[in-house]
Amino acid sequence: MAKSKTSANFNMTATTLAGLEEVLAQELRDLGAQYVKVGVRAVTFSGNQYLLYQANLWCRTAIRILKPFAQFKARDEKELYLKVREQDWSQFLGVNDTFAINAVVARSTFEHSLFVSQLTKDAIVDQFRDKTGQRPSVDVTTPDVRINLHMHENIVTLALDSSGDSLHRRGYRQQTNVAPLNEVLAAGILLLSGWDKRTPLYDPMCGSGTFLAEAAMLAHNIAPGLYRKDFGFMRWPDYDAALYERVRQDALALEDPTVEVEIFGSDVDPDFVEAAFQNLEYAELEHLVRVKQLDFKEAVKPAEQGMVVMNPPYGERIGEESEINGLYKMIGDTLKTNFQNWDACLFTGNLEAAKHIGLKPSRRIPLYNGPIECRLFKYELYRGSRREKEGSED
Repeated sequence: MAKSKTSANFNMTATTLAGLEEVLAQELRDLGAQYVKVGVRAVTFSGNQYLLYQANLWCRTAIRILKPFAQFKARDEKELYLKVREQDWSQFLGVNDTFAINAVVARSTFEHSLFVSQLTKDAIVDQFRDKTGQRPSVDVTTPDVRINLHMHENIVTLALDSSGDSLHRRGYRQQTNVAPLNEVLAAGILLLSGWDKRTPLYDPMCGSGTFLAEAAMLAHNIAPGLYRKDFGFMRWPDYDAALYERVRQDALALEDPTVEVEIFGSDVDPDFVEAAFQNLEYAELEHLVRVKQLDFKEAVKPAEQGMVVMNPPYGERIGEESEINGLYKMIGDTLKTNFQNWDACLFTGNLEAAKHIGLKPSRRIPLYNGPIECRLFKYELYRGSRREKEGSED
């Protein structure tokens, strides 16, 4: 056992989507992270190398796990160039490696992240050229090493990106519909919904099946990173293959295939149903989820109590405003009539159309789907009025 590599703690940052910070913080605490602190679209924490690998494998709502290694102030481009060049880049890169810079700039004298990226790249390349006469190449698509530069009010933080590809790319999705839901967002919605992972769950507009796959992984305690063959940390000089294999085996041992939970999906479009089934099959989850073609207005609850979760169209592609409003009215009518005693979580970017559902939400959670401002509405579908239900429990 590589104890020396696993015992030393260091600081890390996990990035996420706006609105999922608290969910991610709880995920990290559950993994044993220390000094967990919520920021804007990011959570900072402390842990060892085992936790770094574990966070990449387990965090359902993380986009990237970063390992910061330098912080400094840069008032102008000359200072930025010199401070970047002062770092010992040979610790992280060889001349034959490829690298990419991902820069995020906010409230600083620098206006363009692309310019900051270019300046950072020049400083790194010039250091190698001066020392060795050779230079590493830039590869923005599949680099050996990804470097993250975050500048806020001219304070620069440099970090290594341990994830490589964004962690929302789980690796199980082979087929997509026109606008598939980001897997991190889908997992975050399920974790925010209050679903207990044992109650029946139904997605009546399942598209390519993202909610269904994420729900099956949650219910059976399957780490989402197990589908991936590649992480950024695998190309770091200190990569410990034996330690990663231990993290992987520990994750496999925690899976629970015996859990009895019913997960259902349907869609009016047969192509989406086929895509959902293919994705579930590729993820080896098809035996845990039932999918069929069905128009939601014909749906009836498959169990006495449960949770509906859905992401209906927002209306950019569906055409007339009256058509999208009619769709949302149908959703509300079907929930009221056919899903009494269930809870429903509806995620949408069309806040006007959502008014046509005609139900009073118990919760409204602001989230984003890419640049679109959205809401997660939670409805409690009591038989009769809420007052009658509450009165009967006194």
